[in-house]
Amino acid sequence: MTSDDIIETLSDLNPEALLADGFEQALVGYTANYHHPHVAVYSAKKCIAILVKRDGMTEDEAEEFFSLNTLGAYVGESGPLFAWM
Repeated sequence: MTSDDIIETLSDLNPEALLADGFEQALVGYTANYHHPHVAVYSAKKCIAILVKRDGMTEDEAEEFFSLNTLGAYVGESGPLFAWM
């Protein structure tokens, strides 16, 4: 399943699902839970790798930036989740 396929399916399941801008290559799927809204799921390791490559950060800088600005940002119940995989 490509990121475009994931986004299309997710938009059908939860039109309010939010995506993490700039991390399309790290999108790995969506949640499947009937008790909560379906949301996008990203690989945290791939997000950090994107920050290193795209933004020229060191691994430590990328991990800190990701932790503070992505994991630490609450955007509501339709916000994305990040998995360590």
